[in-house]
Amino acid sequence: MVEALHDKGWVVFPAEPELAAWAAQARELALEEIHTPEAQAKWLQCGGTWFVGVDTLPNGPDGAVGQAGPLSGAAFRTACDLYGVSALHRGQVSVIYPGYPRPRKGESEAAARYRLKRDAAHVDGLLPVGRARQRMLRERHAYILGLPLTRCSATASPMVVWEGSHRIMHQMFAEALGAHPEGDWGGIDLTAPYQAARRAVFETCKRVEIAAVPGEAYLLHRHALHGVAPWGKGASAPPEGRMIVYFRPELPAGTRDWLDLR
Repeated sequence: MVEALHDKGWVVFPAEPELAAWAAQARELALEEIHTPEAQAKWLQCGGTWFVGVDTLPNGPDGAVGQAGPLSGAAFRTACDLYGVSALHRGQVSVIYPGYPRPRKGESEAAARYRLKRDAAHVDGLLPVGRARQRMLRERHAYILGLPLTRCSATASPMVVWEGSHRIMHQMFAEALGAHPEGDWGGIDLTAPYQAARRAVFETCKRVEIAAVPGEAYLLHRHALHGVAPWGKGASAPPEGRMIVYFRPELPAGTRDWLDLR
């Protein structure tokens, strides 16, 4: 699994009963949080077709939810072993509903087209900064761990990843950031090299849709270009929608690990 992650930039881990039990408990707690007026007002986007859900899951630093206990499973153990980060933030509960993606409030026509045609493909941690929306490295995630909470058809807005894109992106980051002190990285404008690398990915890398069910887990390399597919024609999901919890813990500040770790 580790070599597959390094080679492709993503890997799906087989279902495990303990993780399925954790997902069932997480689903119950997440549904309670999702439907509060505060959460709906803050996180329901794209014309009601996407609940963004950052920090929505009420888990502990060990991933414990309700009576399910700490997060376990081969995917999480692998991530911890590779990157040395085990303390977790409150999980992002991303929920997609039929009709996704409708235009997001404040989104330009070009951005809406990109969401529809290119799955809103991005590398996590590169945020638009300032009026010019320059792309800068403001969050240094160690990995992306996806844990499905509902059983859906494969075309119900699955995660999309461009296989091998992490290598192209890493080369770009190494050239753009490598010669600079680590403390300066967050202020460097990466817009042009990032857009060029993204074009190279679209031209040369295979687009892969990742469909998984509760009890399974998938792990993405932190530099992988990824997004979410539109809701497919004839796709099916339970009434609560396509629910996935994501954990993206950050690497320690003051290190070059985000760039240097394999």
